[in-house]
Amino acid sequence: MRALNPSAPFTTFLPSTLSRGSKTQSLLCLSKSKSKSTVHFDFLASSSAAPFKSLAPLRYSVPACSSEDLSSPVHDSSAASVVSSSGKSLKNRLRDGETLYGLFLLSFSPTLAEIAGLAGYDFVLVDMEHGPGGITEALHCMRALAATRTPAILRLPETSPVWAKKALDLGPQGIMFPMIDSPKLAKKAVSYCRFPPAGIRGSAHTPPAGTRGAAHPVIRASKYGLDGDYVVNSERDLFIMCQVESAEAVKKVGVISAVDGVDCVMMGPLDLSADMGYLTDPAHPKVKEMMADAEEAVLGRIRSRGSGAYLGGFAVGNDDGLGPAEMRSRGYHMVCGAVDVGLFRDGVVRDVNKFKEAHKMSQ
Repeated sequence: MRALNPSAPFTTFLPSTLSRGSKTQSLLCLSKSKSKSTVHFDFLASSSAAPFKSLAPLRYSVPACSSEDLSSPVHDSSAASVVSSSGKSLKNRLRDGETLYGLFLLSFSPTLAEIAGLAGYDFVLVDMEHGPGGITEALHCMRALAATRTPAILRLPETSPVWAKKALDLGPQGIMFPMIDSPKLAKKAVSYCRFPPAGIRGSAHTPPAGTRGAAHPVIRASKYGLDGDYVVNSERDLFIMCQVESAEAVKKVGVISAVDGVDCVMMGPLDLSADMGYLTDPAHPKVKEMMADAEEAVLGRIRSRGSGAYLGGFAVGNDDGLGPAEMRSRGYHMVCGAVDVGLFRDGVVRDVNKFKEAHKMSQ
């Protein structure tokens, strides 16, 4: 049996010897060689039996990390650049001409978020504007989505630097600003997502403990400071969406879509119809006409200049019978066709009605 090296950087002793009747169990020791990345298992003979309750505490030591170790990311990408199961980011997939299909998550249920990711949605939009949850609840959903490699987009309750800062620190792949009515407000939204001098985003920089290395943000988005490239890559990787939800905004949507840093203009047909005085009639001809004008302003700019924000929208309430497939054919790049609570509502209603109908037929 190989002798233990007490100076090894990693040595763990499992619980002490156990006495079972007249038999004595050995002590299992795991040690990691300093020169080789291998783990050795050693069984030490015990001279005396010990009761189960006298467990030896775990003993281990971890070598100190240098500032050089913390200056490079521990993974290939930061939290904000997590790629989907396809292996590409949202931006890259859109540049390749794909139309992405997503789900709105209003329940703030990590379980439903996980199911949505496993189902194959291209992205899931966690709605902090109309959903009951806030930052903490959104974090739980984001962790569930990350496990399925599904990009998470956070919709803020309002367009403000405080909400943007807290949301961005969680490390979403995208962020959506509501009620963007002018290019000026769109520029402000972008500035909330960028560190100075390009913007006004706050930071939580601190140097690694026991080192004199560069300071990194100690937030989830930067892997709590372990991703030294986060500050450089965050602006490149983050997907910024601006919602156009009023008649005034539609008049300026072409200019809004041209604002540097805005990646997608998300049309809000329900709020638009309400703003126009047709709260219960989003398919009113005047609403449909204004939606068509907005679509052309965004798509026309891309066709004529080869640049500008992508077009996103909701399948529900956009038009009579206009579903996700029809929206894709009209040029939409990001389509949301369902809401988690709506899917659950419809499913349970069908289930209950099915039982009631069967019960009637049996009488």
